[in-house]
Amino acid sequence: MVRCCSNLKNGNEHTTLSIKNTYFDNMQQPEYDAVVVGSGPNGLAAAIAMQQAGLSVLLVEGKETIGGGLRSAELTLPGFVHDICSAIHPTAVISPFFSSLPLAQHGLQFIYPEVAAAHPFDDGSAAVLKKSIQETAQLLGSDEQTYLQLLQPLVKDLPQLAPDILGPLRFPKHPLVMARFGLNALTSATYLAKRFHTQKARGLWAGMAAHAIQPLSNLTTSAIGLVLLAAGHAQGWPVPVGGSIAIAKALAAYFVSLGGKIETNFYVQKLNQLPPSRAVLLDVTPKQLLDIAGDQFSALYKWQLQHYQYGMGVFKTDWALDGPIPFTAAECRQAGTVHLGGTFEQIAAGEKATAAGQHVQQPYVLLAQQSLFDTSRAPHGKQVAWAYCHVPNGSQQDMTEIIENQIERYAPGFKKLIIGRHTMHTAQMQVYNPNYIGGDINGGIQNIQQLYTRPALRWSPYRTSAKGVYICSSSTPPGGGVHGMCGFHAAKRALRDVFDIKL
Repeated sequence: MVRCCSNLKNGNEHTTLSIKNTYFDNMQQPEYDAVVVGSGPNGLAAAIAMQQAGLSVLLVEGKETIGGGLRSAELTLPGFVHDICSAIHPTAVISPFFSSLPLAQHGLQFIYPEVAAAHPFDDGSAAVLKKSIQETAQLLGSDEQTYLQLLQPLVKDLPQLAPDILGPLRFPKHPLVMARFGLNALTSATYLAKRFHTQKARGLWAGMAAHAIQPLSNLTTSAIGLVLLAAGHAQGWPVPVGGSIAIAKALAAYFVSLGGKIETNFYVQKLNQLPPSRAVLLDVTPKQLLDIAGDQFSALYKWQLQHYQYGMGVFKTDWALDGPIPFTAAECRQAGTVHLGGTFEQIAAGEKATAAGQHVQQPYVLLAQQSLFDTSRAPHGKQVAWAYCHVPNGSQQDMTEIIENQIERYAPGFKKLIIGRHTMHTAQMQVYNPNYIGGDINGGIQNIQQLYTRPALRWSPYRTSAKGVYICSSSTPPGGGVHGMCGFHAAKRALRDVFDIKL
């Protein structure tokens, strides 16, 4: 259970001063060493890292429950547990910080589907991502050797690469390894796709790269696809038992076991709502950061935040089903994740059109079927399914029928199994989590301009221009995903700056 502190004041006793960067200089005796705002994976990671350093840390959350993008709930019918945002967690298990924590001792269990991801085609066939790189490659026909040449070195190097690719821009610990990765990662997914010639290899690649939530012709879109493929071979794409909330509960339980305190139902609108502390770390995006602390920032920093770019949004759908999805391709019936959208060309065209503000009729759909592996998610004989498609930022168009048609395309009879449904358009996603501006679940587009300069071009992206105030959300490097590394690196920066502690 998460222990909450009882002495947090919800009023405005601590008046914000109008003089820039003086909030902490003029504050009364600190009640905590650090306060972390927001309990998503990055907020939890930041709070844990600060607490591990021997500090007194308070974590505040605006909702009734912790978790941010790691919440699960009975959205459709009683007994059907749905993940509200994140569902499958390849980056959680390759995260250097999460991997260092005793989360299993605090109740976290992962299940690894034999087929991490499948990608069906209209002819009834499918490409698959399995733990075995050889088995995956063999199923790609004439592209077998190309796949092996591309992925084998990356899988081998991943333990050395992970700390660098899941962190801020800096001189890498393993420069030659990083350079080898960068030669491919910095290219566009469209460019790298030219190495493949079979429909299966090109389609599998498109489904991976489309996790970047931007046109596949953009530079660095290859990085996302390569990391996801390598993670699948190195560790797998796991399903947390009981829902994604299980990750948040384990992180919170560990934080509390270290002496940390958590306060829920506390929505922060201004810094002066918080109790006195020496540092504040905010798990928010630039828009909320400006609202909360903008009067403390320099004109240049505010200008940079105001020009921060958000990306495409998502339309999310959850279903309670009378049975498993009847995919034509048997491989899809064994997969934790299924990428729907057809060929590379079809997916690339759809992502380009969506980024240009259009709603496409056959979009790329990312689908998860957690209850095939975690029977706690649905009553006996029933199933849950989770999916979203990309839409223009801020779109409120109902994409339910379009998504269901796309599933039916590869799984005839799917619609007949639906016994419950829950949908969220981009505005509803933002109400659920204010960090999802316009439905953007990545905290801002992760294109070449914002890959390492998110949220602003600074020596350290985690520092704001105000003394003692840090940003620790996915709007900082390395960006979106359940890995906690944005929070860890922000905490590392704050520990060095404010407390002269080096991790």
